[in-house]
Amino acid sequence: MAVIRDPMPAFELFQPTSVADAQALLDRYGAGAWVLAGGLDSFDWLKDRIKRPAALVDLGGVAELKGIRERDGGLEIGAMTTLTEVVHHPIVRERYSILLEAAESAASPQIRNQGTIGGNVSQDTRCWYYRAGWPCYRAGGNICYADTPESINREHAILQADRCVAVSPSDTAPALIALDAQMVIRTSDGDERVVPAQDYFVGPAIDITRMTVLQPGDLLTTIRIPATWAGARFYFEKVRDRQVWDFALVSVASAMVVKGEDNGAIIERIRLVVNGVAARPLRLEAVEALVQGRPRNESTAVIASNRAIEGAQPLRFNAYKLPLMKNLVKRAIRGVEGGTWTS
Repeated sequence: MAVIRDPMPAFELFQPTSVADAQALLDRYGAGAWVLAGGLDSFDWLKDRIKRPAALVDLGGVAELKGIRERDGGLEIGAMTTLTEVVHHPIVRERYSILLEAAESAASPQIRNQGTIGGNVSQDTRCWYYRAGWPCYRAGGNICYADTPESINREHAILQADRCVAVSPSDTAPALIALDAQMVIRTSDGDERVVPAQDYFVGPAIDITRMTVLQPGDLLTTIRIPATWAGARFYFEKVRDRQVWDFALVSVASAMVVKGEDNGAIIERIRLVVNGVAARPLRLEAVEALVQGRPRNESTAVIASNRAIEGAQPLRFNAYKLPLMKNLVKRAIRGVEGGTWTS
């Protein structure tokens, strides 16, 4: 099925100036409403005429959704805060540099100036079959076109696939999960729901039509980062085909607290997250449990990397993700020779 690149379909445009007004619009239009953050993912859908919302709710004028504030020793980031603002904020740089690196790895400077952190974590998958309008499982059909003998599936999942093998495209998601962030959601009835970042993203086994827990009428308003991992040893690395304007083939984010120095230091606690290998950013809890209490050295890194890929089922064109993921996990555990972690 060819992508039709005609003018956008007709819709009503609303530009609320408060969360309450935005919520009222989302409640009024329900599944027919489309939330517009930075617009970078949204305009692709609209110009290709794959999504045809009745109403577009532009959050650009909602000031309360913007900015970075200190809260309870940690940070509170408005969902409409741009990635550039995240990158340049002094407290993010000082205490949570892993988020800086993740945000800075997204696309290009021009896109980071427009793209928001809320949009980055809430965007839909980039699977080309799905984005081109093919009637796959995720789009309500009864087949995964990326998981057939003739498929082009180089960028798809090797872990936890359930009918759909598309992956999450978010660069900031693994860093936020590593930092134990919380996502604050305003529901359609006006209540506030706080969801751990790890649980904000859903796989096809839970709901094959969505990438996040957001339901029609829900609005992500804030991301809270606790002080728990402030100043820890951080590691972030994103492997992609091009150094700019490209999505991760595989990425890794880790936050670690160690006792001692150099490679003999003992890992006291760790959070380790990978992306680009499953339908959602994947926290490697089994690996975390395995390495806790062990020395941060090459032996521990090898053990961790082998555990990380257990259960992986590569497709025809993405078996390269197995050694790539193993190497990224090793580097996140022991660091890179000649390089340094951030903290």
